[in-house]
Amino acid sequence: MAATDLVATRRQLLESGKSGKLDAAGLRQVLVDLHEFWLTSKGAELGIRPDSGFAIVAVGGLGRGELLPFSDLDLILLHDDMPPDRISEVADGLWYPLWDANIPLDHSVRTVPQALQVAGEDVSAALGLLEARHIAGDEDLSTLLIGGVRQQWRTEIRDRFPEVVAHAQDRWRRAGDIAHRAEPDLKNGRGGLRDVQLLGALAIAQLTDGMASLRPDSPGAGPQVAYGRLLDIRTELHRIAGRPREQVRAQDADEIGAALRIGDRFDLARVISDSARTVSYSIDVGLRTAGNALPRRGLAKLRRSPIRRPLDEGVVEHNGEIVLARNAIPSKDPGLILRVASASARTGLPISASTLSRLADYAPELREPWPAEALSDLLVLLGSGHHMVDPIEALDRTGLWGRLLPEWGAVRDLPPRDAIHTWTVDRHLVETAAHAGSMTTRVSRPDLLVLGALIHDLGKGRGADHSIVGAELAIQVGNRFGLWPQDVSLLSEMVRHHLLLPTVATRRDLDDPATAELVAQTLGHNRVLLELLATLAEADSLATGPGVWGEWKASLINDLVRRALRLIDGGELARPEPLSPEQIALAESGAFSVAITPTDGPHTFRVTMVAPDRPGLLSKMAGVLALNGLRSHSATVQCHADSAVNSFVVVPLFGSPPEAGLMRQQLMAAVEGKIDVLARLDAREAESPIPTIGSISTAPGAVAGTGASAGSTDPAVDGAGHPKNAVPALFAVAPPRVIWVDLESHAAADDAGEAGDVLMELRTDDRIGLLSRVSAVIERHGALVRWAKVATLGGTVVDTFCLQMADDTPAARTALADDVIAVCPPPQPRADPDGDGPQASGGTSRSGVPIS
Repeated sequence: MAATDLVATRRQLLESGKSGKLDAAGLRQVLVDLHEFWLTSKGAELGIRPDSGFAIVAVGGLGRGELLPFSDLDLILLHDDMPPDRISEVADGLWYPLWDANIPLDHSVRTVPQALQVAGEDVSAALGLLEARHIAGDEDLSTLLIGGVRQQWRTEIRDRFPEVVAHAQDRWRRAGDIAHRAEPDLKNGRGGLRDVQLLGALAIAQLTDGMASLRPDSPGAGPQVAYGRLLDIRTELHRIAGRPREQVRAQDADEIGAALRIGDRFDLARVISDSARTVSYSIDVGLRTAGNALPRRGLAKLRRSPIRRPLDEGVVEHNGEIVLARNAIPSKDPGLILRVASASARTGLPISASTLSRLADYAPELREPWPAEALSDLLVLLGSGHHMVDPIEALDRTGLWGRLLPEWGAVRDLPPRDAIHTWTVDRHLVETAAHAGSMTTRVSRPDLLVLGALIHDLGKGRGADHSIVGAELAIQVGNRFGLWPQDVSLLSEMVRHHLLLPTVATRRDLDDPATAELVAQTLGHNRVLLELLATLAEADSLATGPGVWGEWKASLINDLVRRALRLIDGGELARPEPLSPEQIALAESGAFSVAITPTDGPHTFRVTMVAPDRPGLLSKMAGVLALNGLRSHSATVQCHADSAVNSFVVVPLFGSPPEAGLMRQQLMAAVEGKIDVLARLDAREAESPIPTIGSISTAPGAVAGTGASAGSTDPAVDGAGHPKNAVPALFAVAPPRVIWVDLESHAAADDAGEAGDVLMELRTDDRIGLLSRVSAVIERHGALVRWAKVATLGGTVVDTFCLQMADDTPAARTALADDVIAVCPPPQPRADPDGDGPQASGGTSRSGVPIS
């Protein structure tokens, strides 16, 4: 067959593909067979036969057996050190007919040692040669090359691995992320065809299995299925464009979707995003697994194996990944999925692929409504800012996220209809929640803020007004999460009206009194709902795309909110809880007492501490809890009959809480000055082996407490019975805030305090022994804590202290607020989305603490 016949036959095959006689996979296979036949025939004419000392080896698409309509022919003429004249004769006879027929050709002529030398010097060449395949001629020569390249790759991978990673990252920087690109590069982009081929190269090096442990029923169904979809799309792209092309252009998308029977361009974009995100997740796992599996040399062989450091009940860190503890039983622990995800978010460590696989295989569904502990772990995950993105993506790619939120399937990989949106709808929801996580201290209900951010567009893709549909779904989701009925209604209203403030602020006359009245009436004069919507509007805009949120839009919405607030009555104040008869009896006894009782949750306990009241007592009580690895999710602080009666709802980091008698002895020792609680808390943070991001997980439910939100990373205890190696929250996501309320001037101040009292509300992310530190600061300033309500909603602390100030002046309040904020975790800088460097994670700075 002449080369011109080869071209004519190729043309006929493309017409067959255009008419639907050949699908994409069939077209590729026929093209492979056609070119192999031509090369074999031509090689025989030129004397390229067994034992001839020549071999034709294919790399690239022909080597993989997936030749596209307009792909180059990547060929190597391999020879066994033949005479130059003979080499030139064979090479010219092979290459010139292809050149004359205008068939794209990438060729080389080499001996086996020469090819191995090139593979050893150039990563791109090595990756190509790993896919080499014998076509014609001396098969022993081809086998020598293919086997040699693979052996060389396995031998040298330890030294070449950093270069391999840098090569992939450079390609991603040039081509971008396929899943969120308007015109994605299917071949070179992140999540594209090259990444699956890289997984194959890592598998040849015996560093990974190449499959990323994805189940067949996972979204994308594993990297090989995703690879096939992207390859089919690229095949049709070549055929439609009539030339080699890697980027899917908008004008070709409808035709490609129709040819593959996918649908229109939006359906095609959804398939591309789904496949690319599956591949992207798989390459992340593959590179991480490969890095951990690299062979050691020299003294590194003598290094001890990585130890397992506990992070939460049933969750440990091992070799830089989140894995399950040896005694964890996923089939009996439905909350384990969320504990794993929250541990990943707050430490910044990835979840092991094997752990995700075990959870997918064995973890049961959470019962509805969810246990309070599961809700709290979800809130910790959502409150971790942009550190939540990777854990949620890992859960989603392995099918676990859809179990928690079945409604997610309707928006997964759903492309936006408006070009202003950067992300797919599901990723936009995650990005909105991530931005909201850096704003939690602006609102009184940080839990509802991050939940509302996560589901505010959940109604999209259902053929109706997404705000109305989403409001109904919010009720469904809120009831599943186990929220109180009034909170379910508030969550639904957030979703229903999440566009209200941006729409009214940008389209109505703000100077018209009817505009603010419209907003107030629409929201039922609900102050909490208004502040939630104002913060959600900013997070939603920031997650939409560049330039959507700016000074102009922010000023309009802030002006509208201020005008609407004037029409809304002040919100209700926190009030002390009434003491139970048992607590009153303990207080009147005047003795030290510590009682531990179980609650509704399997890992949640109530600790009641009673002691003669004295300055510094609250700090010592909270410190004793923290030193024993008890994380508090709510607390009430009160006095009766000259005794402090403090009740904490706590969750042990592991197992059961210590004996009440031991904690009573520790409390007495702390009161007598034999134990410096704050010094031990500082030492515990300094000794922590694993820095964490955001807040320590708290058991959920009602309000969660600050006091002892730390845990221990090692079940061992020191000589005093305190757990070692606690894991602190070194960085916060949202900036801390202190808000003052004068009871005398507040309309809802009845029963909230007495004349001269003032309420100080602290909003911040948690850290080890925060309540102990904050109360020590209050006591150091000479203020008396009359009562307190301590709460941690997910990972955000909302604590209210009723104080009797020794010197109640603006200067004294400012000094106290500054010192309180000084013991709170500072917000961690994060990368600027525009790449201009680090920036704070949002909110007000320390100097901007609101004092009213």
